[in-house]
Order: sequence, then C-alpha cells, then structure tokens
Amino acid sequence: MSEPRLNIAYLCDFSPLDPYMYSGGNRHMYEALCRHAGEVTILPQGWGAAERLRRAVARLPDSMSLRLRWRTQFALAPVVARALRAELSRSRYDALFCAYALHSLSGLAPPYPMVTAFSSDATQTIYRTSEIGQAHPSRFPGGRRLDAWVEARERRVLRGTDLLFWPSRWLRDAAEARYGLRVGQSLVVPWGAGLSVPPADVRPPPIDRDRPLELLLVGRDWRAKGGPIAFETMRLLRARGLDARLTVIGCEPPDAHRDDCVTVHPQLDKTVPADVKTFDRCFSRAHFLVQPSYESYGFAFCEASAHGLPSLCLDVGGVPVRDGANGHALPPGSGPRDFAQLIESYVDSPGIYGSLARAARAEFEEALNWDAWGQTVARHLRAGVAALRR
Repeated sequence: MSEPRLNIAYLCDFSPLDPYMYSGGNRHMYEALCRHAGEVTILPQGWGAAERLRRAVARLPDSMSLRLRWRTQFALAPVVARALRAELSRSRYDALFCAYALHSLSGLAPPYPMVTAFSSDATQTIYRTSEIGQAHPSRFPGGRRLDAWVEARERRVLRGTDLLFWPSRWLRDAAEARYGLRVGQSLVVPWGAGLSVPPADVRPPPIDRDRPLELLLVGRDWRAKGGPIAFETMRLLRARGLDARLTVIGCEPPDAHRDDCVTVHPQLDKTVPADVKTFDRCFSRAHFLVQPSYESYGFAFCEASAHGLPSLCLDVGGVPVRDGANGHALPPGSGPRDFAQLIESYVDSPGIYGSLARAARAEFEEALNWDAWGQTVARHLRAGVAALRR
C-alpha cells in the first residue's frame, strides 16, 4: 500500500527555488520533500506590515544583513508571525517544515493542529560557542550584547517545534544539551550531495608513486576551507618525490598559494552543463578531497563520497566524514605534515586506497543522498500527523 501524500507548507527566509542560497541545501530539501512526502507549498518570505524593513535589510552587504536579518525578525516576531498565520489559514496543511530560518518560526502559533518541523546545520548560538565560531569571530564591535536574548528565543522556538532534523550527531547533541529538548524530538538525518544527477559509474583512479597525485579543494573562502594547509600538503608531498597537484574550485587562492601545480576554477555553476562536466571531471580525477575547514557540515564531503573520492578534513563540527568509511577526520590542530603522511601511506597501499574509495561511494548511497533524507523525514512527518489525528 502506498504511503499517504501529505500537504506541507514550506518555510524559509529565501525561496527554495533559488539554487544558490544556502549552498543549494534549501532547494534540495524542498525537492526531496516533493518527491517523498507530498504536495509542498512555498510560503511567502515577506514580513507582512514590516516588509519595507525586510527589503531595506536585504539591500545591505551580506556580511551585515545576515545577523541583522535574523535579529530583526526575532524582534518583529509578532508582526511577521501574524502574516504567516494568515497565510497558513488560506489552506489546510498537515505539516509546516522550516529550513534554516529558525527566526521565521519565532512567535508563530499555527491556526490549527499541524506537525511542525525544522532542519538546519547550526543555530546561531551553537555556531558562535563552538570551535567553528571561535575560528570565525564576529567582525562587529558590540555584537555579543544580544547573544543571551537570541539564545532565549532560539530555545523557545526549538522547544515548541515537534520534530528537529539535524544533519549530524554533533549538532543534535549540542542542541539537546544547550536548549533542553524533549526525548525523541531531535533526530539525526544526514543531508545529501549537492548534485542533480550523481555519477553512475564510479571507478577509483589508479594511485602509486609513478602517477600524478591529484588533490582537490572546494569552497568560496580559501582560508576558511583550509586552503593554506592543502597547498602546503601538496608542497610537502612534492618534496617527498610525489607528483602532487592541487585543483581548487570556487575561490581564488592568493599568489603565495599558487604555482604551476595549482589549477583554479574560480566559479563553476551547477546549472550550466559545461560547468557540471568540469566539476565532475575534477572530482573523478582526484585522489583526495583535502579540506581542513572549520564548518558545521559541508556539502563538498557528500559530493566527494558520491564520486568515490575519500575526504580528508578536521574533526570539527558536524562534517559528514567517518574514519575508514569515506575518509578521515584528523584531530583539530593537525597540519600539512599530518595530511601528507596520511596521503603517502595510501599511495604506498593502492589496494587499501581502492577499498576506501569504494566505501566512500557506499556511504553516499546509504546515507549521504537526498532521497535517503527525504524518505526518512517523510516517514517521521507521517507518523507525527497520524499521532495528531488519533
């Protein structure tokens, strides 16, 4: 018997039809719910009577508008929630699903019984107080004065939401400890790769000392993604006699981190077929994704697994890398020598490398894909709706 199709209201501060916002995660969650859960209606992103203020904030540079938008919407919760409540009243929904924009749920009391759900890779407070936030401190003086106020509102929203779908155990554990969430409210459901069509035929590239050794780094911020460590890792490997090369996608390394062994693709658009081919070619040729970044998740690690590409990163935040499954997460503070030594050990053990590459693809097929996410979330939403109707 087929599962019932739910009527879902989708809430975010940016439209999920935009393929670029939130690194594409917003779009993939929306599409996965459409495939596996039911009919999904995108709610307006406006602030009702405060819409002119929202537009004014949106015109500011991204570095300023992000935190200001969150905090302003928390402050204007009664006004914004009133508009959302009126929108929900226009139809009859089984569930309200909110992606990323926790502030959009603030003060919102649904006009009739429905299951409420939320998913994000971080909250402002957990990010700020983690080692990730410490690595990326606030640039604005006085910005910490509202921290306790923001945390109180996060706690109120999260405790009042029925289901919380966290992509990592790190975030689930931090949220339960920080906000005092109910047992069974928090669920770990990994996010997937940001690929419209995952590669079907995955074959690990040969690896040995007589072949070029291809390293890859993906991201918009060279330093935040650990680019300097990746570059120095390449240089150390070359000094040890390996023909190591580094390909960079998404950003421009500074001149000090560029030489004849570095290939740069400053921007590849996954909506452009030619760029997609270049993207897939870079991933298929690489032997390791070397990305010692400080981030709360990281879609690039999922995309690497989809290509059977082992990832090497730092054991920070909720990175979707499991030792021996789809790569290795090294202890924080690990440097180029640690990464180079690990890579060299695989160069000298081609069979073990091949097993790791195949295991990475299996990790993608079992967990790090959006169909797995959509099926799991849909199952919990249906159970919640069924319980509500009893």
